[in-house]
Amino acid sequence: MKNMDTKCEVRKMLNIKVICVGKVKEHYLKEAIAEYAKRLGKYCHLQIVELADEKLPSKLYDSSICEIKEKECKKIKEEIIKRDSYVISLDLRGKTMKSETFSEKLQEISLKGNSSITFIIGGTLGLTEDILQISDEILCFSQMTFPHQLIRVFLLEQIFRAFKIARNETYHW
Repeated sequence: MKNMDTKCEVRKMLNIKVICVGKVKEHYLKEAIAEYAKRLGKYCHLQIVELADEKLPSKLYDSSICEIKEKECKKIKEEIIKRDSYVISLDLRGKTMKSETFSEKLQEISLKGNSSITFIIGGTLGLTEDILQISDEILCFSQMTFPHQLIRVFLLEQIFRAFKIARNETYHW
């Protein structure tokens, strides 16, 4: 039997962590999230951390808004491992970008030696200033307001699209 010299390409996969506040209750959203998570398995190690949201009172006052956001963001901070992760928060005050630019950004982050990217999706009331301060980037998907559960689907779809774009692969859902 002939001894064949084979080459194995070992590529380190990017770790992507999505920290989100609130549970997804809608079956159709759970299915979409599961589908994108499955598809992303080819390109990265994906971890979704779902944190409990705080109950909203029937009437919101500035003080209760701040208190709720603080409690939720404290839980988020406990999940962030800043040392080797590039942190991207999703917030209406962030910048928008095209899918191609987002793809380039993810490639740039991984080429700079970051083995991990952490995305943060806040609860109904959003994120605190200190979460935004520790973020390396703040991203906005739209100036329109969407439920944070739906943004989770948008984010996973865009991450999947970014990998397809970077590899010059066709994209079909």
